[in-house]
Amino acid sequence: MRILVAEDEPETAQFVANGLQEHGHNVLVARTGTDALHLGLTETIDLVILDRMLPGLDGMTVLRRLRAGEVRAPAIMLTALGRIEDRIEGLDAGADDYLTKPFAFGELLARVNALARRAAPQDVVTRLIAGPVEMDLLRREVRRDGLPVLLQPREFRVLEELMRHPGEFVTRTMLLERVWDFHFDPQTKIVETHMSRLRSKLNEGGRTDVIETVRGVGYRIRAA
Repeated sequence: MRILVAEDEPETAQFVANGLQEHGHNVLVARTGTDALHLGLTETIDLVILDRMLPGLDGMTVLRRLRAGEVRAPAIMLTALGRIEDRIEGLDAGADDYLTKPFAFGELLARVNALARRAAPQDVVTRLIAGPVEMDLLRREVRRDGLPVLLQPREFRVLEELMRHPGEFVTRTMLLERVWDFHFDPQTKIVETHMSRLRSKLNEGGRTDVIETVRGVGYRIRAA
């Protein structure tokens, strides 16, 4: 699933994001309520994990605005406030579950899985197709022209970002943030290196390159 984690504590955000990624989820991280609202309204999100006490816009406001914007992805509210009244307020704002800090990651993961099972099948994207390339998000499998393409986890994530935006350019900065969770330029060729490896595997056998690069703009996968 594609999960938005809105948490202003860097260590907690990284801990949750790493754990979810290890279980095969695609994670976007927001450190402010404003960023969380923007990502929730502009990206395809399957589930939201939302801290109540966010800078900028608080979690309650973010959730209410997401619901007003017709974002129906299940939401888990994280909070240090454990009173019954606080939980009721969060549920009334549109949360589907409520978890009090500190929490064990195992419990959070169990709640994520429970909400995934409850979600309607059409609400959860499990397969992506762009031209000759097909990606199964549940099985973590990729095929081109019906033939399997074996990718490493980071290569899979890079391709997933491109396939979620077929025909659109995905910038180097976007890939650094979404695949590596870098919110700065590491001054390395990490994106270019992974893109080169991904291309080699997708185009093995002299097949036409399905990834287009425009210098200074970004990368995109040809939808047709």
